[in-house]
Parts: sequence; C-alpha cells; structure tokens
Amino acid sequence: MNKNLIALAVAAATLSGAAQAAEVYSDETSSLAIGGRVEARAALKDSVVTDNTRTRVNIAAKSDISDSVYGLGFFEREFRADESKNENRKLYAGIGSEYGQVVYGKIDGTLGMITDFTDIMAYHGNGAGSKIEAADRASNSLAYTGSFDNLVVKANYRFKDSKADGEKNDGYALGAMYSLDMGLRFGAGYTEQKIESNKADQDKAKQAFAAVSYEIGDFYVAGLYQDARNTKLNKVLSEKSRGYEFAAKYSLDKLVFSGTYNYLKSRDTGTQEAAVNAYAVDATYYFTPNFRTYASYKLDQAKTDVKNERNKDEFVLGARYDF
Repeated sequence: MNKNLIALAVAAATLSGAAQAAEVYSDETSSLAIGGRVEARAALKDSVVTDNTRTRVNIAAKSDISDSVYGLGFFEREFRADESKNENRKLYAGIGSEYGQVVYGKIDGTLGMITDFTDIMAYHGNGAGSKIEAADRASNSLAYTGSFDNLVVKANYRFKDSKADGEKNDGYALGAMYSLDMGLRFGAGYTEQKIESNKADQDKAKQAFAAVSYEIGDFYVAGLYQDARNTKLNKVLSEKSRGYEFAAKYSLDKLVFSGTYNYLKSRDTGTQEAAVNAYAVDATYYFTPNFRTYASYKLDQAKTDVKNERNKDEFVLGARYDF
C-alpha cells in the first residue's frame, strides 16, 4: 500500500464521496468542487422489488489562510426514492495544516476508517461492522485526522444531545491505520459512549475493532474483528457481543468480483441465534471510470423472530454514475 493511498485516506475525511468531483471555481487561494452520484438500485426480496435508488450531491470548499494553514468546508445531501429517508449525510467545516485537520459538524466517525477494510462491496456486506453512534456518522461531533508517513490517526468526540425520547448520549472514538509498501495494512480502533435514559446512568457502550488487509496485483483480502459491550443487536441490548467479517476482491480488467462473510452474535447467557450470519457476492463492471453496473446477492443464514425460520435472501441490480 503506497503513500498515495494514505493521502487519500486523509482526504476522505474531507472529500468522502467526491472522488470524481469537478472543480467549478478556483483562484490563487480558494477552490470549490461539486461532486456526487446517481445510483439506481432495485432490490428483490421475498418476491417483492424495492426501489432503493439514491442520489448524493456534495460540495467541497477550501481556502488558504497562510502558506501552511487552510480552511475547509464540506456538505453532502442524499436523496432517496423514499423521500422520508432523505438526509444530510455530512455537514462540517474546520481548519487544516501539515499536522492534520480539525473539523466540527456532522462527520464520519473514527471507526469507519477501520470498517472500510472489509466494506468493499457494491451493495451488501458490513453486517458485522455496525458501530455505536459516537464512532459512526453523527452530528455535533469534533474530529481530528492526521497523516504521518504511512500512519493515519483519527479521533472524534460526540457531544451530548437532548433527544425526544429522553436519551442523552455522548462519547469518543480513537483509531489508527498503518500501511506497508508491500501491500499489507493494519487498523485498530476503540470507542465508548455513555448510556443515559431519563437521567438514570447505566453501563457504557463500548466497542473495539481490529482489521488487516493485503493487496497484491489484482487480489485484495481483508478481515475485521469486533468485540463489544452493552450494544444493541436487532434492537435488543446485548451485554457482550462479538463478530467478524472476511472480504475478498479480484479485479479482471473492467470487471470486479467481491465477496464477504459476516457473523455477529451476542455472548449473553442463553442467547442461541446470531444477529448477523450472511454470505454475499457481487460483480461490478466499469464501463468508464464514472459509470458502472453491478449485481449483488446476499445469502442470509440468520433466523427471524419466528423459530427455525431463516431470513429471506436478497438480490440487487444497480447502475451508478459518479460526477
């Protein structure tokens, strides 16, 4: 893994989703870029087709304050076929230099950098990479990201919010990623979040993640491990849980094949069934760097609330245009 990928990892904190962004304005000190995607997605599950089409539009701005310090801002909005799911995915501003970036607003949490090791599929996957709010994409957050040769470090703190249901959660996350030029990469992270309900303190939610990946030629393989305390699985609070994800990818010219296996289970006494137990495979064809089509299939082995009944499998066809 070369240093250019390290630089991209840091840039992702500011320009995530803007890889194809077009610069629409620039002068000696400032620049403005607009990017996004249009993605048609038809999901077939239990003989029903669901339209999961979405569009993302982002704006990235940067302005030099001095020779070594700059200001930045980023906004991304997602529009869904189901308009009730429209949301501002990211909305933040901050300051940066050769020592890193500090931003505040709605940001990607620290552990996303770790789960990205195995979150490689066009549609499915990442079932064992679920994160608590403080480590996931959340508003009212302050974050730092820095790159030092082959090392990327990231930390964020989510401030306490008042919610309609009476919950007030705040917490932090820390993470690091180290890459070797031979194609080997390591990542680890930790997060804690207070759990308060109606002013009654309860145990903290905690998660630890570790990941490793290796890339050689057209092959990529990765593994992710999660150990958690007091987090929710299928909307039920679990005192202890553990999970992992394995991912592999092979590129054949413009065609990319990928697959994952996800497993996540509560370790509480008496718990029998896994919350996540799924295989997934997909194939993506890149007609151009901006346009691709894909097919993705998920074989779900986890059980439903109905005893001995397995979750329904899902097949998805998609087309995506990046701009």
